[in-house]
This record gives sequence, structure tokens and C-alpha cells, in this order.
Amino acid sequence: MDATPRPLAPASLKLHIRVADQLGVAIVRGDYKAGETLPPESQLCEMLGISRTAMREALRSLIAKGLLVSSPKRGTRVRDPRHWSHLDPDILRWRVEVTDTDTYLKKMFELRRATEPAAAALAAVAATDEDRLQLQSDFQAMVDAGADNARWVEADLAFHRSIYFATHNEFFWPIGQLFSFGLRQMFEIAARGDHRPRAIIEHGDVLRAIIERKPSMAHAAAVTLIGNATSDVVLIRGHDLEP
Repeated sequence: MDATPRPLAPASLKLHIRVADQLGVAIVRGDYKAGETLPPESQLCEMLGISRTAMREALRSLIAKGLLVSSPKRGTRVRDPRHWSHLDPDILRWRVEVTDTDTYLKKMFELRRATEPAAAALAAVAATDEDRLQLQSDFQAMVDAGADNARWVEADLAFHRSIYFATHNEFFWPIGQLFSFGLRQMFEIAARGDHRPRAIIEHGDVLRAIIERKPSMAHAAAVTLIGNATSDVVLIRGHDLEP
């Protein structure tokens, strides 16, 4: 694959962000492999038509995200993906952009199955009155969305995000933040089906269990919800999500 970036217009006020974005996409896509050394800074500047100042700021940003490592003797190299900050919003966006839809959906459902039932159970124990009111508000927004897909998606994302925040465990919060972007495509696809009446009931079951402080019931309700959501997406896609 040709990894040569196309030149950028130098007029942007935040040119280094645009450069980091373009290089970040190329790295996540695999144009530059783990361990591979990027072209010299001067060559990158020439290819992109930008100043060294903008390039250095862009590279510093990618180093901070864990994608690159730099040393005087070995230059700037791509790090093994295991060292990337995968919950970084930019890396999430780049990952969604370059990953085929079925692989993306499969991995996101794996993440939800592994974490969301536990988050719901923990929320049933830890949620404050304010958390429960927020979940009720999010759920009501889903009900009020009716056939409006855009409103439904926003309310659905908010409901699941609120579950993770209601755990009051800061290690769950980054997963909740995924619902702001990383999981949006999944929810937009799921919104195309005709399963909404059942989905409202299932979300209501999760909500009720959290409000009534019943962690086992919340866990079971979340397992059911995610399992049926997976089946809904498979039906919409017309095939299994296995690669």
C-alpha cells in the first residue's frame, strides 16, 4: 500500500492537528507497520507541504498517544499496537474509520458483553439518586423518540453511557465515554430494525433493576439486552459478524 500522504493545505489554524490526524489514520490502517521508521522529518514536511514546527507538534501528539516512539539514533518508529492508548478519542475515531464494519461490530459487541452486565450490576449498588434520575431521563427520551432514529440513537447512547458512569468506578468511565463516539456506528445500524418496542421493554428491565438496587437482576437484564441487540444487528446485516 502506498503510504505517501497527500499534501495538506497550509491555511488551517490548527495545521498540526490535521497532520496528526492524517498520519494517525495511516498508522492505524497499517500503512506504517509496528517497528517501521517514519520517513525523516524533512521528507515528511516536503511531502505534506508544511513547516517543521507543525510536523514536530503533530509527531509529539502521536507520541503522547502511544503510536510512535522517537530516539536520536533510530528516528521515529511506530510502536506495537499493544502500547497505543486505544481509548483515546482520536485513536477510536481512526480505528472506526479504517476498520470494516463487521469486524468493528464484532469487537464492540465483545466489549459490551464483557463489561456492560458487570457495569449494570455495579450501578445497581452504587448509583446515587441523581444517577437514577439521569437514567430515567435517558430512558424517557428513548420512549419519546418514537420513530425518529436520530433522537433514538442519542437517547440510547446516553442511557448506556449513564450506566457506566453510575458505577462510580473511574475505570469503567472510559468505556462509558466510548458511547460518545466509538459505539455510535453500532447504535445507528441497530436503529434501522423494527425491534424498538422490545428494546424499550429490555432497557426498562435494566433501569428497574438498577433503581430497585437488584444487581443480579441488572446483570441478567443487561445480558439479555446485549444478546438480543447482537441478533438484531445480525438480522439487519443479513449475515453473522464472524470474519
